[in-house]
Amino acid sequence: MSSLTIDQLRERVGQELGTSEPFEITQQRVNLFADATEDHQWIHVDPERARGGPFGGPIAHGYLTLSLLPHLLGGTFRVGGVKMGVNYGLNRLRFPAPVPVPSTVRATFTLNDVREVTGGTQVLVGFEVRAEGQAKPSAVGEVVFNYYT
Repeated sequence: MSSLTIDQLRERVGQELGTSEPFEITQQRVNLFADATEDHQWIHVDPERARGGPFGGPIAHGYLTLSLLPHLLGGTFRVGGVKMGVNYGLNRLRFPAPVPVPSTVRATFTLNDVREVTGGTQVLVGFEVRAEGQAKPSAVGEVVFNYYT
């Protein structure tokens, strides 16, 4: 994992920042997410019923996949020389393909833009999360962070 300053980020706009370590998606993790979010749809939490469903087995919640971004990103790069960073939001989020349970996912991050905002810097990072062995990505979009010095 590398630590980059805001000035170093400005020099890397348009470049890939890295790919995360693999992360295991288990039925237990899916069930815990369902409990935390009160989203107990059978396609996620009932493996027996899900085997007869459209995906041939249970799939992870799209928002579970999304919620892993801070962990996956944190193992790829960090922004140094700032007092604080906050998640400002998302742009263009899509879930093109399901994440089968169990599976392993990885995320690839690309630096899309660095902009000045009041009191700090806004960093836009494109992401693509892929489940191992799947032809299409499971989540794609752009996460927006504001960093303050």
